[in-house]
Amino acid sequence: MTWKKVKLGEVLFHQESRYKPNDEKIAGLKRIEKIDFSGNIYLSDSKSRTDMIVIKSGELIISGINVYKGAVAIYEGKEDITATIHYSSYRVKTEKIEVDFLKLFLKSPKFLDAIKEQIPGGIKTEIKPKHLLPLEVKIPDLSKQNDIVQSFVNFENQQALLINELSHQLDIVKKLRQQILQDAVQGKLVNQTPDDESASILLEKIKAEKEQLIKEKKVKKDKPLSPIKAEEIPFEIPENWVWCRLGEIAINIEYGTSEKAEMSAKHIAVLRMNNIQDGKINFGELKYVKESIDDLPRLYLKAGDLLFNRTNSYELVGKSGIYHGDNNAMTFASYLIRVQFSKNTSSDFINHYINSSFCRITQLEPQIIQQNGQANFNGTKLKNIICPLPPLPEQHRIVAKVESLMRLCDELEASIRQNQSYTEQLLQAALREALQ
Repeated sequence: MTWKKVKLGEVLFHQESRYKPNDEKIAGLKRIEKIDFSGNIYLSDSKSRTDMIVIKSGELIISGINVYKGAVAIYEGKEDITATIHYSSYRVKTEKIEVDFLKLFLKSPKFLDAIKEQIPGGIKTEIKPKHLLPLEVKIPDLSKQNDIVQSFVNFENQQALLINELSHQLDIVKKLRQQILQDAVQGKLVNQTPDDESASILLEKIKAEKEQLIKEKKVKKDKPLSPIKAEEIPFEIPENWVWCRLGEIAINIEYGTSEKAEMSAKHIAVLRMNNIQDGKINFGELKYVKESIDDLPRLYLKAGDLLFNRTNSYELVGKSGIYHGDNNAMTFASYLIRVQFSKNTSSDFINHYINSSFCRITQLEPQIIQQNGQANFNGTKLKNIICPLPPLPEQHRIVAKVESLMRLCDELEASIRQNQSYTEQLLQAALREALQ
């Protein structure tokens, strides 16, 4: 088998049409919004201020900006479409190159190597026809091109099965996490101990502690909360647990600062809704406010504070996490609610409950309000959600067990994602091998 060196201009014919954005000849034609890295074309009715090209059915489209990432496609629609001049279109000379082989080649490391070697500036350059057409590459005869395509299609089919299986495994891990939380908040995760003080006595201690803090004017007195009705209770709990409203066990519930945050890291970090992920607080993409704002020092975070996301999309409103950082080192934004508990309550246990599907389905979703594309759940509603309260030692045992099991889930998930990465690498290796 012979591989011949050719210039891409020998197998591609550049379509050189170019139109002003208001040209009547392109009026009413859809425009390419993007080509993703899998070669899918997304169309839009919106107009552009940039000069345009027209693309016809069967033409090869290349994104000059992202071609090296795989933004290459064959347009198979019937109607003409347009694209900005950041794209280029070509008629494929099928008597010299098989279309599917060309698509494979343009997504291969071999093509990327050719860009790096032959184009000044390499992949950092916007690849235009003047760069693409002179590129020298080696291709086999048409018969071998078809063999390579068929072999690679078979490999892709096998890979797709593997990817689906790995996605299924990730879904199982996600369900396992929820099952752990559900068992935890129902009292099924650890054994009850007769020596533990009943949660009803614990609740009285918490109420007494709150009364003392109110008396000392350290916290404000809240309006009385309504008794819990039998029909409100969503599931059974152990005998030495009690149901209570969140406002009964919370020492303080308040909204965060509305001060505009900035990027200057020399100020005080502000945790925002994006910093609550998967029931935890992460410290990425921080913004900052000046230490002199009126909300400080009142809104400094303390270790153990629970942060609840009160405004977000419907799926994300209600997510929560526990701040385990240093005292008086950070604050929090107004889209979050801070809930502080006494030493007689594990904030981590309450956080696990809020992130459980039981709490989500029975306490949060029925009271989420959606307006103008945003979902909201306010502080008053948060005070009134009902929570299971175990004895304090059992709360700590549950939290320790949940964290242990969640670490195993983390390891499982990391292993699955590593296999996903290996699968993607294997596809590129197979493509490189096929084109050697």
